[in-house]
Amino acid sequence: MRNLQIPLLQHVGKPCQAIVKAGDEVIMGQLIAEPSGLGSKIHASASGKVAEVTETVIILEPLIEQPAKPLLIRETSDILEATYEAGIVGAGGAGFPTHVKLNVNLEGGVVIANGVECEPFLNHNIKQMEEEPDVVIRGLRYAMKVTNAAKGYVAIKAKNTGAITAINAVIGGAADLEVKLLPDMYPMGEERAIVREVLGKLLSPNELPSVAGVVISNVETLCNITHAVEDRLPVITKNITVVGKLAGGKEGKIFMNVPIGTPVAELLAECGGIEEPYGDLIIGGPFMGQSGKPETPVTKTSGGVLVTIPFPQESRPIGLLVCGCGATEARLREVAGRMGAPITAIQRCKQVVDMKNGAIKCEKPGDCPGQAERILDLRKNGAQVLLVGTCSDCTNTCMSVAPKLKMPIYHHTDHVMRTMGKKLVRRLEV
Repeated sequence: MRNLQIPLLQHVGKPCQAIVKAGDEVIMGQLIAEPSGLGSKIHASASGKVAEVTETVIILEPLIEQPAKPLLIRETSDILEATYEAGIVGAGGAGFPTHVKLNVNLEGGVVIANGVECEPFLNHNIKQMEEEPDVVIRGLRYAMKVTNAAKGYVAIKAKNTGAITAINAVIGGAADLEVKLLPDMYPMGEERAIVREVLGKLLSPNELPSVAGVVISNVETLCNITHAVEDRLPVITKNITVVGKLAGGKEGKIFMNVPIGTPVAELLAECGGIEEPYGDLIIGGPFMGQSGKPETPVTKTSGGVLVTIPFPQESRPIGLLVCGCGATEARLREVAGRMGAPITAIQRCKQVVDMKNGAIKCEKPGDCPGQAERILDLRKNGAQVLLVGTCSDCTNTCMSVAPKLKMPIYHHTDHVMRTMGKKLVRRLEV
């Protein structure tokens, strides 16, 4: 096992403060960093020696022989306390500290288990629901209990029949639990999209699900709650999907319980290694993932590792269309640069809303009003081709306009879709 690089920021909030130093011997499961404000505890994902501690990372040299079980968190009958002690954060990618999210009185409201896994090609949530549906449902019930919710839903794409069958078998005839089926399109896993699809309520970009009496938690997060409450286990592993341009085949592999801090190179090696030449190594999913490197470590929020074919090359002036549901402007600039395309103009989807923290959100995720005005403006400002980072529905509307203007379109996920031999994100039948 290579050295583990355990980041001190694996959650929304501030970086944790290390409570170990170089040279210390640590045991798997031992607390090694504590929150300094909003944050989540970090535990050693292996037994070994601390090689280095910086402001951003703890580097751990693992022993060859590892214990069968980690140190346990302290015993408690309080669900919130167990969640805090275990260092649980949103495993779906957002990384919000779960003990904070669950510290709310829903007064008979709803907890929704997010099993949508809306990013293409990621399947570890589906595998967990298929193989551990009872653990998911027990976690859902713990979340319902601590938030005083009266109803629990499990949101799953209708196409994932195996997961649906497994979850329904555990739910049985329970009146307070129900599976909700969602369409297979991006961004159905976004929190406000889930609330809209499950409850028929549209929240504004500034409103949290709690405004509608809802808490949403990823299914892997719920499993972590179950293990914290019942087994006193800290979060020291993550489930990961690895696919793409791999020597072992593009379908790759789903890895369960990967130690936090593991370089993704180890996972790639178990898939036969990267097949050269390749273009991008994405950490996350095709829509929201970011470029990484083989030495990038697995964190509590890692979801996918996608290796792609080389980027298409484009010399014509390109216009960028930024979406609140898809690629950021920075990501589109990166993709355009790696395509070799000079950027001549930038526009944003008309439904983009600026948030106080500097981020952007979509006013109505997955329900696009049309992009004709934006595309015309990009063309007016010199764009001969278009690069969009839009959700599925926005891409549909772009495809209704740009071809009529004889403007070829690239989507920022094209190199991923071509790698996997799938249809490009264009007009989708839902």
